[in-house]
Order: sequence, then C-alpha cells, then structure tokens
Amino acid sequence: MDGSLVSVEGGHPPQRNVNGVGPKGSTKTTKKSKKAVLFFEVEILDAKTREKLCFLDKVEPNATIAEIKSLFTKSHPQWYPARQSLRLDPKGRSLKDEDILQNLPVGTTATLYFRDLGAQISWVTVFLTEYAGPLSIYLLFYFRVPFIYGPKYDFTSSKYSVVHLACICHSFHYIKRLLETLFVHRFSHGTMPLRNIFKNCTYYWGFAAWMAYYINHPLYTPPAYGHEQVKLALIIFLFCQLGNFSIHIALRNLRPAGSKTRKIPYPTKNPFTWLFLLVSCPNYTYEVGSWIGFAIMTQCLPVALFSLVGFIQMTIWAKGKHRSYLKEFRDYPPLRSPIIPFLL
Repeated sequence: MDGSLVSVEGGHPPQRNVNGVGPKGSTKTTKKSKKAVLFFEVEILDAKTREKLCFLDKVEPNATIAEIKSLFTKSHPQWYPARQSLRLDPKGRSLKDEDILQNLPVGTTATLYFRDLGAQISWVTVFLTEYAGPLSIYLLFYFRVPFIYGPKYDFTSSKYSVVHLACICHSFHYIKRLLETLFVHRFSHGTMPLRNIFKNCTYYWGFAAWMAYYINHPLYTPPAYGHEQVKLALIIFLFCQLGNFSIHIALRNLRPAGSKTRKIPYPTKNPFTWLFLLVSCPNYTYEVGSWIGFAIMTQCLPVALFSLVGFIQMTIWAKGKHRSYLKEFRDYPPLRSPIIPFLL
C-alpha cells in the first residue's frame, strides 16, 4: 500500500436533476463538499544492516524530520532525537530537523535510513568546559603553585610586568568567551557528540598549560624589543578582541532567539563589522589576530605554535562556511574571501 487516503464528505449525495427541476421543485443542485487528506507511511531502516527499526503509519504530510524523530523515539527510547541522523540514502547527508516530509523526493511510502550519532552533549556545556579549563590552568602556573617549578619558587611572582600583563590578557580572553557562550551565542545545533569534548579539551587545556609553563617560568626573559614591543602587541590584542566581540554581536542579531534562520551577514554601523565587506568569517580573522598579538607580547614559541594551529583549524571552518554561503545564497557578495581578504 502506497499511502492512506481518507475522504470526508459533507451534506447528502446529490440527486440527479431531470428537465432542470431538482428535488422539491428546486432549480439548484445540491453541492457536494469533499475534503481529502493524504497521509504518508514512513519506514525507518538501520543504515548499516538495513534492518527495519520502525514503521510509522498515517504521518501528516507537513510533518518535519524533528517530529518524525520524536515518533521514532517512542519505539526506541535509547535513541533520543539528538542522537538520530535520518537520511534518504544510507551514505547520504543527514536531513535537517526543519525539512518537511512532503517536500522530500519520496513517495507516500517514505524510506529513511537511521544512524546513531552516539551520546550527545550540549554546545553550551562543551564551550564552558573548553574555556574554563585554560582560564584555571593558566592561573595555576601564574601563581606558581607547588610541584610546578620546585619548592624554591612556590607562590612567588615574576619581576617582569609583561608576565602579569599576559596573565590579564589571557584571563580576559577566556572570561570573554565564557560570557559570550552564556549570553551572546545562538547555536544552530543544540548538541555535539560527547566524544568530541575530550579531543577539544585536550587541545585547549594542553596548549594553555604549555604556554603558561614557559611564560610564568622563573627563567622567562621579556621580549627583545622591550616595552615598545609589548605596547604594540597589546594594541593588536585589544583591537582584535573588540573586533571579535563586535562580529559575535552582529551574528547574534541575525538569528532570532530559538530560530535556525540563516541570513547573509552584512556590515553594520559598527566599524569593526566592516570586515564583512572582504571576508565571510571576520570573527576568525580577529581571533587569529588576537593570538598573534599575544605571541608578539610574550615572544613565546608555544603561543606562536598555538596561533598557527588555530589559524589552520579556523581556515578549514571558514572555507566550509564560505562554501555554504555560496551554495545557499545566490546573491552572496562575490568579493569576499573565507578568512583573509583577497588571499584565503
């Protein structure tokens, strides 16, 4: 059976009009009111084994993938909606939660393939964990708690002002990120695989410890060009931090609360957002700039390596978002590059 067709009729069956005379001498034919509702049948198979996991009967044609996931969860509670990936082809892309069943290239009997995404964790939790770690770890080295540099240096402080300034800048950066996570960012996806948090935390926490160890080391020496180098680096750092925050606010204002609406980001009256004229992801441009400033300030190799690795990763993200913009919006500004104006 391809589907279920239910007809609802109103009124009495029409009677034949003979010689233009209707029932009881009426000249009008009784009109027939008919309303048809077409339901879909949805079959959900395991993408790997092709085993039938669930069969949903009489699904509304305007049902979304999110609603189908909720129906699927009723028969398989262990796979809550965030764990589910439903697709039209076993090796195809996941369907979006907002996709509507009747708009998909399927018949009235639709076959969807299920993949388990694994245990999920909210993006907010991930970000808070990623950013709270570096903030705390750096401070342990800054205050030189025992068992790091030896008993001789326990709870001592550096004589160089750049060390204290670096701690302020590093702490400011991650406090800013924590506050943005709580009050600014609006996430298009609510969760991510739980396993990713271990990889992300290893990256952020590990680099924070490596940087902090050398910057706060008793044998640390200040930058070669002294205060002038530090001042220039501080200006770069603060400029890029403010730019990064401005872009995050602009992106937040593009998406209403609770919505997954995507729009083309354009510059606002804030001069820091004018970088949107040249790049698709200026938040990454400013982020890389901040770490370059921090590397110049501290003249520390681990910071430079962290900046390089971060730049490579953010370039990958920026290229992906740039391609997505070009694919989704036909009128997307052609002058923009992913992350570096005119180059990359």
